[in-house]
Amino acid sequence: MSNPSVSRKRLHFETLSVHAGVEPDPATGSVMTPIYQTSTYAQDDVGQHKGYEYSRTDNPTRTALQEAMAILEGGRYALAFSSGMAAIDTLLRLFEPGDHVVSGDDVYGGTFRLFEEVIAAYGIRFSYVDATDVNQISSAIRRNTKLIWLETPTNPMLRLTDLKATAEIARQAGILLAVDNTFASPALQQPLSLDVNIVIHSTTKYIGGHSDVVGGVIVLDDTEIYGRLKFLQNAIGAIPGPQDCFLTLRGIKTLAIRMEAHCRNASQIALFLTDHPSVDYVIFPGLDSHPQYDLAKRQMAGPGGIVSFRLQKGEAAARNVVQKTKLFTLAESLGGVESLIELPHPMTHASIAHSQFAIDPGLIRLSIGIENAQDLVDDLAQAMAKT
Repeated sequence: MSNPSVSRKRLHFETLSVHAGVEPDPATGSVMTPIYQTSTYAQDDVGQHKGYEYSRTDNPTRTALQEAMAILEGGRYALAFSSGMAAIDTLLRLFEPGDHVVSGDDVYGGTFRLFEEVIAAYGIRFSYVDATDVNQISSAIRRNTKLIWLETPTNPMLRLTDLKATAEIARQAGILLAVDNTFASPALQQPLSLDVNIVIHSTTKYIGGHSDVVGGVIVLDDTEIYGRLKFLQNAIGAIPGPQDCFLTLRGIKTLAIRMEAHCRNASQIALFLTDHPSVDYVIFPGLDSHPQYDLAKRQMAGPGGIVSFRLQKGEAAARNVVQKTKLFTLAESLGGVESLIELPHPMTHASIAHSQFAIDPGLIRLSIGIENAQDLVDDLAQAMAKT
């Protein structure tokens, strides 16, 4: 579906977003990659086909999406899945009972649920550390550790981990380093360039960008690990349909300009919240008050589109605010063109609400869309007027 000699040329990210992984369809000249809505493919003879035999194994629309994601992340290979959780689950099937994983302690609630309530039952053990301190990561490594798992920025506390330093720790220990890059997207951060082994996305979020499709992807350079994951992708079958791949490819074409708008709007809203008398604190990597502000400037091309904050009056006030916004929609997920507001404790992170990693019930998380920033500020101002 793509022309590697063109698509893998080192172009600017804005250009790659539009062109990576796709070329006019050779059969019709269609500029957009067609939706190959088929389950099977005709064979010229037994075992002789044009590279496709069954759509669980491969589909041309999915091939284009995988090629695009590999190029955007600067990797050699990518594999697409039906959701971000399916991608993580498939990755963890590389490991065996008795293996150990070191994870950051501020992870998406669904990831924690998968680790502790599903994967742990098969004999894989997890340790959780404050990944803002790479010394804690190093100290948690055991003889049977096989993987370091990170989110950076994290969900929803927006903590950052020094990826270059952690990659060196993983290299010296002879273990893999995997990073969930969903919050940054490849427009803002490319972990493979910092010596990370494996990158994972929920393409539901910024990659798709329009809140209309669910998906996940794994990107990597290692040929052997890719072969094992490709086998698992086919064997398990948690793959996206061609319509999902098409929608994600369409979203990718505007990723660069959308991320610029997300970052710009989020920066203005973070400043507004910082000056608001009802706000206790604001968490945003673009503020110099953020503990890893310098790392964010060094490691990321922009601060991202997520802002978390807490009101001085706590949970009751927070619940009142999220019910009064008019432009911000009270909903889970993030990364779409529309702005969302939520309380992580009872919503996206309910699975850790009774654990040692529970989120402050009064924390509000904003996913800043691409609307006019002043309109968004005005909406928050009216919702917070009597808090």
